[in-house]
Amino acid sequence: MIKWITKLFSSTQKEENIDNTKPEVHEHQKNNIKNVSKKYLIVGLGNIGAEYVNTRHNIGFKVLDFLAKKESLSFETVKLGALAEYKFKGRTFFLLKPNTYMNLSGKAVKYWMDKENIPLENILVITDDLNLSFGTIRIKPKGSDGGHNGLKNINLILNTQNYTRFRFGISDQFKKGQQIDYVLGEWDEEEKAKLPERLEVSSEIIKSFGTAGLENTMTTFNGK
Repeated sequence: MIKWITKLFSSTQKEENIDNTKPEVHEHQKNNIKNVSKKYLIVGLGNIGAEYVNTRHNIGFKVLDFLAKKESLSFETVKLGALAEYKFKGRTFFLLKPNTYMNLSGKAVKYWMDKENIPLENILVITDDLNLSFGTIRIKPKGSDGGHNGLKNINLILNTQNYTRFRFGISDQFKKGQQIDYVLGEWDEEEKAKLPERLEVSSEIIKSFGTAGLENTMTTFNGK
């Protein structure tokens, strides 16, 4: 009987010791874990300079400028770009316009991703796409660069293609050998008339990405 009681207390003590050795998670660590999942980096690709403002290749900048104006946000000049912070439904969206020029965009993406501790799955890159008709939207969770220099550099710097990209169609209405002039050219009058509605939809995509999730966002907006 004495042996049985001794064994019982010994077993209980071991269980207590096991419980007591659980690692302690400090409050600031809990907050960091909680905040990481609610932070999003939205990258609009484009080229800096007044001569590029209204060009097709700068649709990424255009989308972020539209959202910023609509929500009364201001961009601040920061390291490797211009940044605006947008808070919506408990999420924080960092709207980034890299100032590195298109073919070095990855440097800015990596810097702000690391600085704000934003996971890869919370990154959305907005870019133009020649293979889609004007204003057509295609959101994909990963993929090749498709010949786009901005995406090519991001793939290189991040060493992965597994990040979400939001492709905005600019069509391919140009003659052979005129691709560069077309991409760096300004919208025609018909496109300018349709652009505000497309930019409105694009703003909703950004908010949906952070609140409804990638799958729901693709279902709702792809092909629209």
